[in-house]
Amino acid sequence: MDHGHSTANSGIADASKADSATIAGPYKPSSSTTIGHFRWLICALLLFGTTKNYMDRQVLGVLKTTLQHDLGWNEIDYSNLVFAFQTAYAAGMVLVGRLIDRLGTRLGYALAMVFWSLASMAHAFAGSLGGFAIARAALGFGEAGIFPASIKTVAEWFPKKERALATGIFNAGTNVGAIATPLFVPWITVHWGWRWAFILTGAVGFVWLVFWLWLYRKPEEHPRLSKAELDYIRSDPSDPPGKMKWLDLLSYRQTWTFMMGKFITDPIWWFYLFWVPDFLQRKHGLALMQIGLPIVVIYVIADVGSVAGGWLSSSMIHHGKSVNVARKTALLICAVSVVPIVFAYRIESTWGAVLLLGLAAAAHQGFSANLYTLTSDMFPARAVGSVVGIGGMAGAIGGMLIAKVVGYALQWTGSYMIPFFMAGSAYLLAVAVIHVLSPRLEPATIRVAANS
Repeated sequence: MDHGHSTANSGIADASKADSATIAGPYKPSSSTTIGHFRWLICALLLFGTTKNYMDRQVLGVLKTTLQHDLGWNEIDYSNLVFAFQTAYAAGMVLVGRLIDRLGTRLGYALAMVFWSLASMAHAFAGSLGGFAIARAALGFGEAGIFPASIKTVAEWFPKKERALATGIFNAGTNVGAIATPLFVPWITVHWGWRWAFILTGAVGFVWLVFWLWLYRKPEEHPRLSKAELDYIRSDPSDPPGKMKWLDLLSYRQTWTFMMGKFITDPIWWFYLFWVPDFLQRKHGLALMQIGLPIVVIYVIADVGSVAGGWLSSSMIHHGKSVNVARKTALLICAVSVVPIVFAYRIESTWGAVLLLGLAAAAHQGFSANLYTLTSDMFPARAVGSVVGIGGMAGAIGGMLIAKVVGYALQWTGSYMIPFFMAGSAYLLAVAVIHVLSPRLEPATIRVAANS
């Protein structure tokens, strides 16, 4: 990871021209030079890894009503399962993020995939609330490796000008997974039972693992990477040598900028993931086999938001805007787009509610793509995994809190009014906090230490 960061104004240019020989930035190949495309194959691996990750975590949400019926859970019992996942996820984001920085992306990601895939399959053997809580906690701890590993991979394999788009593409896997799960899981459940839904989704991880170990290396070690593409990837100024003290990251405003953004907005995504299937069944009377298409529509719209959000800020930088202006403009547009979700609980039309949920999910994903990219805007590559892990921990703590709020709100009121009001207001609050903490999004000046 010897590529780093220039000033905040250098940023990320329009990645839509990444595959041509006409490149904006410090690396300018001759007209006869062709930049390769191999880095986008690595991005595709990240996309499929994220897809698998979200399939595993969403199975419980899709089967909420079925499991409540079969196992006798109430709303607070279910919220406790979500709480167990979030607690372990919070711990895992810090510990696994740090582990990936130490082991490297290839081995760290592989170990995380094996761990969480086995934990996913373990749900099938649980017969009590306590058994589910243990499996859920193990899943949360293992799944915590996904975003530190993916963001670190993007920092290793892409120049700054392409990172927002690459992040948006792999982050779209959250929606692909959320689309696939309600299509396959109800069918598996109806035909073979809910236990097989957990076993089969977990087993997919071992297929992905084969391709990851076969294809992934660091750019400078990869035999399939051309020199021209390696030079392009390494076109940013190099990081200074030396290791970092991990706890020192908490002394930087830039770390808190990312942490607070995650703490405020991540819980809303957890709410969508774990409760939207129930909302459609409870409010609009859809059966298990009927929720697939509405959820597909929600997350297809969200996929567009993920890529469009990354493209928007990258395009603005390409057209001369600073990183600060481009990122915050994109964040603000996404935040405003979420606001109408406050009315979702009142809408009688199923498809009207679905479109509102889709808009909110798309805005979240656009917001998330830009928020993640702030880490590589403000930190050198060697710090990115740890910063993302710390921010993910903050987001998971927020998820712990919203699990309790939603569970008790539903148990006591039977209405989704409070959760949707929180969803509609969270992103504007996050933009304000981000701006207060980092008015100019300046890169952190990292202190170097002999030992971390």
